[in-house]
Amino acid sequence: MNYLARRNLVHNCPLTATWAAIGGKWKMTIIYWLAETPRHFAALRRKLNDVSDGISEKVLTQQLSELVADGIITRRSTGAIPAPVVYSLSEYGNSVLPMLEAVKVWGARHLERTRAASGNAQGEMSCMAVRSLEDGLIIQR
Repeated sequence: MNYLARRNLVHNCPLTATWAAIGGKWKMTIIYWLAETPRHFAALRRKLNDVSDGISEKVLTQQLSELVADGIITRRSTGAIPAPVVYSLSEYGNSVLPMLEAVKVWGARHLERTRAASGNAQGEMSCMAVRSLEDGLIIQR
């Protein structure tokens, strides 16, 4: 399948270009799991379903297609059709990881803040945990 880069709807705006490429409900989580290891479609869908209310096959296909079109992930067929397809983070996709780490740190702090405000300070993070160290924050899976 041949993918074409998608157009940025707000011309020359870096923020909307970023949001179009990795924003939304699923893309950062997809990138997170593909950074860990390349995955077949079904394995990736199971991973996403484990940490959320679930993603439909149609939506996952659309999100993966957009990430491929933007060059963030690669799609590799493992043989003749209907052979499984393997998705992995591209070299360019690796450039997203520092931003993803910063988003995870912010998200952990936001969860702590909202739990404290609601009186539910004890809560478990379902997909990623953040641990403090003297030199800063370390993200653990």
